[in-house]
Amino acid sequence: MTDTAKLRAWTEIDYQAIGHNVEEVRKLVGNTKILGILKADAYGHGAIECAHELAKAGVDFFAVACLSEAQELRKAGFDQPILILGATPPAAFDELLAGDFIQTLVSLEYAQKLSDYAKACNTKAKGHVKVDTGMNRVGIVYQEGARRYDQIRAVYELDGLDVQGIFSHFPVSDDLGFDSREFTRNQVRLFKEVLERLKEDDIDPGVRHIQNSYGILNYKDLGMDYCRPGLLYMGVTSDDQVPIASTPDFIPILSLKTKVAMVKTVPDGATVSYGRHYHCQGARRIASLMIGYADGLPRLISNQNLMISIRGHKVPLVGNICMDQCMADVTGFDDIEEGDIATIVGVDGQNVMTIDSISRAAHTINNETLSTLSRRLSRVAKD
Repeated sequence: MTDTAKLRAWTEIDYQAIGHNVEEVRKLVGNTKILGILKADAYGHGAIECAHELAKAGVDFFAVACLSEAQELRKAGFDQPILILGATPPAAFDELLAGDFIQTLVSLEYAQKLSDYAKACNTKAKGHVKVDTGMNRVGIVYQEGARRYDQIRAVYELDGLDVQGIFSHFPVSDDLGFDSREFTRNQVRLFKEVLERLKEDDIDPGVRHIQNSYGILNYKDLGMDYCRPGLLYMGVTSDDQVPIASTPDFIPILSLKTKVAMVKTVPDGATVSYGRHYHCQGARRIASLMIGYADGLPRLISNQNLMISIRGHKVPLVGNICMDQCMADVTGFDDIEEGDIATIVGVDGQNVMTIDSISRAAHTINNETLSTLSRRLSRVAKD
């Protein structure tokens, strides 16, 4: 492990556990291959480092959100196919072609623009058709009462495109309630209907994928070519209190740590931090920590009795989270002192502090909490 003596706050990441988590995904999806999601710097875990481990685990296809993320992987030497999940502005089509990336074709009109540009360059642009079976974000609509199959077929027929695949996305695969399960199952039926119609028209759809992380956990093998795990290979779900229909043995790979800047005793009736929301009942020992919301620790978790661990002691964060610092009430633990490591997420002795508790206190999901961890945090690879 890198020496942390000079660090104020950092994430510690067990990249070697990614291989284990990938195998847990494979147990769920059978012969379906894995398309590794690396967007948002791999949800704050480091896209380059995660890509290396995914490749070692046999993952041969990556996906990112935007052109700049795809270019970062290319510059790092990755020659695997890279799917860009969001729309690339037409002004950047030259860079799209130069990187040999696969562009999500979000509409027939967008696909036509990309095709025309590629034809003018005497080449073909690679793409995957996005079919909107109910997410209603991007993609060609194929839903009850609006089956726009002609538009999907028209994309495959564009001269300037090499359409290599087709996919859709689940909005409620995380919900095991009856209505949500029926909605998701109907999405699968609609997607398979598109595939069948393409087959009837002698069109090869290319690689097929529809499962996000909860689609993997709750629907397992749907017979597609690829699935798209993001948080799963990082060892967590969006919320560990959301029931799932499987029992994978994931290993969370990220810990979040900081140091105690100082400890002082403040008198009865004193208040702590901005807004004076925490009132001391009796004299209290207050530890100031070297981490704040500019590091990605949400200000929304202030004054919610969120527990962290120092020297194996669980202690609450108190007062408003500041931009660069926060405070913990360590009254009763005289062994806590300046320079001690505070575990915000991770294992400290018998204490297991989860990212989920932070996300719930901030009224959000782990996807957001992790992906908003600041690059100001040093990233340490666990040996």
